[in-house]
Amino acid sequence: MAEFECRLKTYRQLKGLTQEQLAALVGVRRETVMRLEKAQYNPSLKLAIDISRAVGAPIEEIFIFQ
Repeated sequence: MAEFECRLKTYRQLKGLTQEQLAALVGVRRETVMRLEKAQYNPSLKLAIDISRAVGAPIEEIFIFQ
């Protein structure tokens, strides 16, 4: 299985957003953002696109599969 690295926390903080604010922007619960940041959850393509737009960074820089 490929390893999953998530740099969401870095990009979220650079944008000045809390987990709660980002969750509201992309239509998920704060717990989902928390699990993403800990690389415990693989996002759907739609969620990855929504997050990418919300934090202003390319998907491939936020979510890394090795």
